[in-house]
Amino acid sequence: MTDQYGIQASLKRLGINETNLGSSTGSTWIDSKEDFISSFSPADGKLIGKVQTTNQEAYEQIISQAQIAFETWRKVPAPHRGEIVREIGNALREVKADLGKLVSYEMGKSYQEGLGEVQEMIDICDFAVGLSRQLYGLTMHSERPGHRMYEQWHALGIVGIISAFNFPVAVWSWNTALAWVCGDVCVWKPSEKAPLSGIACQHIVAEIFKKHNMPEGISSLIVGDYKVGEMLSHDPRVPLVSATGSTRMGKLVGQAVGARLGRSLLELGGNNAIIITPQADLDMAIRGALFGAVGTAGQRCTSTRRLIIHEDVFDEVSKRLASAYSKLVIGNPLDEKNHVGPVIDQDAVKMYQEAIQKAEAEGAKVIVPGGVLSGAGYESGCYVKPCIYEAENHYEIVQHETFAPILYLIRYKTLEEAITLQNGVPQGLSSAIMTTNMREAEAFLSVAGSDCGIANVNIGTSGAEIGGAFGGEKETGGGRESGSDAWKAYMRRQTNTINYSSELPLAQGIKFDI
Repeated sequence: MTDQYGIQASLKRLGINETNLGSSTGSTWIDSKEDFISSFSPADGKLIGKVQTTNQEAYEQIISQAQIAFETWRKVPAPHRGEIVREIGNALREVKADLGKLVSYEMGKSYQEGLGEVQEMIDICDFAVGLSRQLYGLTMHSERPGHRMYEQWHALGIVGIISAFNFPVAVWSWNTALAWVCGDVCVWKPSEKAPLSGIACQHIVAEIFKKHNMPEGISSLIVGDYKVGEMLSHDPRVPLVSATGSTRMGKLVGQAVGARLGRSLLELGGNNAIIITPQADLDMAIRGALFGAVGTAGQRCTSTRRLIIHEDVFDEVSKRLASAYSKLVIGNPLDEKNHVGPVIDQDAVKMYQEAIQKAEAEGAKVIVPGGVLSGAGYESGCYVKPCIYEAENHYEIVQHETFAPILYLIRYKTLEEAITLQNGVPQGLSSAIMTTNMREAEAFLSVAGSDCGIANVNIGTSGAEIGGAFGGEKETGGGRESGSDAWKAYMRRQTNTINYSSELPLAQGIKFDI
């Protein structure tokens, strides 16, 4: 099956072998003498390749080299750093088809979504190029005569990046593209469930840095389980750790980094809802809900998990969704005729099954039944049916984020009730309302509306653009990545006061004469 989609040729062009070292300072790869982890495709269950894990000795070598590289990289003018990032974006354009195919095959999302993820990488590189000439500070008027005040931003140092399997390359690029133009160096721990995508990216960027005679250590890679992530979290030489994943993981990272008074940038779980009002364009609402719920097999942090539907249109929305679900084609994600691919692994399948059992035990009503698919084309055992339940917002399973294509439909009577239901979960990432009523839309976006970091009108909860800051509130962690002024997280602010007078007045009019 792999040859049918040209996987082997793509792997070869990306520098992926049957066995791969997983510790790198750039173009230099370190043999850590450790065991290898295996990457199996959830599409067909076949072994793609093995990656050697990082031990403490290799980690120390990588961090030491990153410190050395930072001393050089931070002194390179920001526009010149931006030029290098521009070339990285161009290199990604050249390998978009191959890298998108690897992402799809290793993670399980559709090939179109894999291509879209690489396009995000290209887009953030373009954004970062412009940003490299816009790392602005402010000037302030001093209360003291003959004084000038201003603030400037300096590179922070080593940025540790811990990314999740569902976006195995894009989230890394959100962090690195910005961090690099800010003058930082990056150490990346990709998900151990999709390590080969990380290997491929390291090959791509290392070639560009080498071309510009930049030192090893600007882009580094470490591979392994949570223990490798703990090395970053507990390391005082890493001033910022950006972590994407579950709320449970984020709390551990935040506690470890906070204990040493470091910085953490957390983008964690979501329990995202779309409110559908009687004034909604239902054709649009169904399309938005469908992709939000089943795209990436429900494994996006922005996946739609709840539909909060007005009682007047509940039955129609439910019926139309059930009809749309019946048309979904589930199968190998590299086959572009298929809408839905597999979940990541057998653990995800088990979590999906347990969630269905809990929902039914709590009284949820089946609208579209779920189940695990088997037989020809489903040999990996990772294919599940997207399912729909009518439920109550207070159910324990509804309050919990399940990384699977399970959608809960919830009734409401008033918009105020709908917004309360939308906000009535521990997570606060993405939200949306479907309405043609301006007052409803503005109420949803007001200070008394959605409490999420992302609030959309007449689009779904997933599919954010890189131009806006991405992240959420509450148990989503409060971090912001990608666009807007998210770059400030990767730098340190410095306030400067210059006295150009012949006097030395003190602030606040304090007198201290001798």
